[in-house]
Amino acid sequence: MDPKPQVSTVGLVLHPTKQVDRSINTIVETSRRRASRLLAREIDRDRVPAEVEVVPEARFVAEADGLIALGGDGTILGAMRLMIGRPVPVLGVNHGNLGFLAEVHPTQLPSALARLTAGDFTIEQYAALRVDADKTRLATRSGFNDLVLGRSSRAGAVSLDLAVNGLQYGYYRADAVVVSTPTGSTAYNYAAGGPILSPSSSALVITPVAPMSGISRPVVLGAADHVRLTVAADSAPVTADIDGTPAGELGHGEGVSVTLRAEAGQVVRLSAGEHTNRSRVKLSLLDLPLRPDQLLELIPPELRRRAEVATDGRQATAPPDDPTPSA
Repeated sequence: MDPKPQVSTVGLVLHPTKQVDRSINTIVETSRRRASRLLAREIDRDRVPAEVEVVPEARFVAEADGLIALGGDGTILGAMRLMIGRPVPVLGVNHGNLGFLAEVHPTQLPSALARLTAGDFTIEQYAALRVDADKTRLATRSGFNDLVLGRSSRAGAVSLDLAVNGLQYGYYRADAVVVSTPTGSTAYNYAAGGPILSPSSSALVITPVAPMSGISRPVVLGAADHVRLTVAADSAPVTADIDGTPAGELGHGEGVSVTLRAEAGQVVRLSAGEHTNRSRVKLSLLDLPLRPDQLLELIPPELRRRAEVATDGRQATAPPDDPTPSA
């Protein structure tokens, strides 16, 4: 992790549907005291107050020297993709559920913004996939989580030939094939039975989803390896999704080339150890066969009441930027 200079022009990236008004107001009030400049994109014009300068996306990308992403991991990934040609520190504020990238809860915003604008933070570097198709013009060509090549319809299976550094490795016949970064290894890759890669590793992993024949195990490759997946003649129609967003459809015989780009995104860390501990807890919850409300039912009522009393007491006495980590 590397220290960064102070951030004076802060760009806001908002989840498209979640209510983030209170967080925006907190940011505006805190920035007013610190004389920070706030930017938003045209798409969010009706969601920000007059104190936030609304600019075209090209200016937003060119002028922001730091971003605050209000949402979940998807919003943070979108913020990093937005700045992939000019990476800047991104502070994630968790308005989602089980997020791994977000650094703070909305109640911690005042102190977090003060540290961001003062340069009192470190950055965690993230690698991204670079995806190029032979013919199809993809809606996006960069992904910090994964590339998923799956069925366009419910019928049939995708059939893909794999080559690495120009050498044929074999083929897949499955419901989908996932190419993941270390960051994305805890997402679809993990759900499909793939391994979790250390965030500090320089690698990518290819995992088939419900394989029927061909390669049936995950394949871990190095950062310098060049991956090529080609749609076979017997394949069902294939759709490419990058970070969960439809990017395009691939025809028979068409291939996609995938490489790993190091240090393509920057995420703000205020306390690396605290973030690691939160991630460990969140990761442990992924394998529990219970929803959060079902998990609460296992806690004895007396312990629940004591926890609620303790939480209420902290909220009543703590300042708005109480650093108590969220679940």
